[in-house]
Amino acid sequence: MSKVTTTHLKVPTTRRDECLGPDGSAAHVGRVFRMLQGRWKLPILFRLYADTTLRTLELKRSLAGISQKMLTQHLRELQADGLIHRMELPGTVRGVAYALTEMGQGLVPVLTSAREFSIRFAARHATVTRSARSEAGSRQHR
Repeated sequence: MSKVTTTHLKVPTTRRDECLGPDGSAAHVGRVFRMLQGRWKLPILFRLYADTTLRTLELKRSLAGISQKMLTQHLRELQADGLIHRMELPGTVRGVAYALTEMGQGLVPVLTSAREFSIRFAARHATVTRSARSEAGSRQHR
């Protein structure tokens, strides 16, 4: 009889809910990933981190290829998740700008860490891939 091993079965029973329960670590990290799903959400967040406050048209111009529909949809979702806030600009008929909320600002170090991890991973992956190709090439020449 083969024994099936899964990660959640390796978690001690007394601490399983800390990892897998409705308020566990996996649920919290999954919630953040769902908040960031969508092709344009990360670029929007990074643009607002760089420029603090941007009007809708400024955001659209800085994100080449985004449609007005997608920009509006992602801005609404980010606002609903509490990561950005929408400000009516005084003195203009339809002037609106967006900025990161305190919660959105709190996400920046996480995104920066993810970026640094990706850079390290890409460098390591390239090294491993080159090494594997080199090894495969030397086996073919034997």
